Amino acid sequence: MDTRLAVAMSGGVDSSVAAWLLKEQGHSLVGVTLRLHDCAGMDDVSDARTVAMQMGMDHHVFDLSDHFRTCVMDQFVSEYEQGRTPNPCVECNRKVKFGALLDKAGELGCGAVATGHYARLEQDVGSGRWLLKTALHPEKDQSYVLYCLTQSQLARSRFPLGGLSKEEIRAIALEQGLVSAHKRDSQDICFIPDGDYAAFIRRHTGRDYPAGDFIAPDGRVLGRHEGIIAYTLGQRRGLGVSSANGRLYVTNIDPLGNTVTLADNAALFARTVEAEGVNFIPFDKLNAPLRVQAKARYRHGAQSATVEQVGEDRIRVTFDQPQRAMTPGQSVVLYDGDIVVGGGTIDRVLEE
Repeated sequence: MDTRLAVAMSGGVDSSVAAWLLKEQGHSLVGVTLRLHDCAGMDDVSDARTVAMQMGMDHHVFDLSDHFRTCVMDQFVSEYEQGRTPNPCVECNRKVKFGALLDKAGELGCGAVATGHYARLEQDVGSGRWLLKTALHPEKDQSYVLYCLTQSQLARSRFPLGGLSKEEIRAIALEQGLVSAHKRDSQDICFIPDGDYAAFIRRHTGRDYPAGDFIAPDGRVLGRHEGIIAYTLGQRRGLGVSSANGRLYVTNIDPLGNTVTLADNAALFARTVEAEGVNFIPFDKLNAPLRVQAKARYRHGAQSATVEQVGEDRIRVTFDQPQRAMTPGQSVVLYDGDIVVGGGTIDRVLEE
């Protein structure tokens, strides 16, 4: 039994039920809410505090907005400026929720942090290593954004919701009269609630991003774009370019030339990516190629692939079948059944 746990409480139903489940298991709990950005409403903090009071828990609010801005928001902007498409939830988990928050939990005398993520943890009897596993209900699985956690971080993490469905969690919240029971799930990126990434980047930097050329793969100019930060690979809508060749998609973004390449859908398919910033979970490194299932985007289904380590901090993942719009900046995450093998950040898509 853990002596004392910090529960990350967002004010939402998932973290509230995570706290209730742990309390029912007999854990000593402290509620912790993080203020990360201006979009975080006071209602969420109030709801988290109310739930903590319902459970007889102490509740603390920590302002980590400066840390979040530097580690997550600035990095998000920098990636878009380089023509990449980042996943800020991965960086937030790596450096904030299982980084700075773990430090704060230690200051409160807590040995671990529990969150409302849909994933499971298990300690391997033979190796003693902590294994990250998918949630039992795949439609809510969040292991993709947790692949970056180290053994030290996993050892001090708890995921009490990994075996439950969303329906079961809402039923518990209703039965216990938790104030968060009817709250809607959060959508998209938390610090861009309206989903307008380009507008956020312009506000965040105070800069304007110059228009440039849409070009065909052979260099022909097809039209004008509104700044490279407004586009991602695979995008079709909002281009404002017509073509006698049918539908056009963004297939390349060149920040140096300030061009966005448009081509047909077939140009978006590739089989192989290389990734950096590699983290393995069941072992420290790969000594030989390994057959895995891999996801190159959060919402993609896992596909059969082979991974090999090609550098100290680098892997190459080759899918059995071509995949669409694999994008630098996104994570490629590797699975062996329900076990997360690890992953890294895509930085290169290899042409056939």
